[in-house]
Amino acid sequence: MTEQTYYRWRREYGGMKVDQARRLKQLERENQRLRKAVSDLTLDKMILEEVGRGKF
Repeated sequence: MTEQTYYRWRREYGGMKVDQARRLKQLERENQRLRKAVSDLTLDKMILEEVGRGKF
C-alpha cells in the first residue's frame, strides 16, 4: 500500500470502527445503485415526452 493510499484511507475512515466503515461502504453502494436508477428513469421519461410530442 502506498503512503498516499494510507493517508487517504486514514482521513476517510480514521475515527470509525470496522462495522461503521462496512456500513458506510454498503450505503455508498446503495446510493450509487439508486442514482443509476433515477438516471435511467429520467432518461426514459425524457424519451417518452419527446415521443408524445411527435419528435421522433
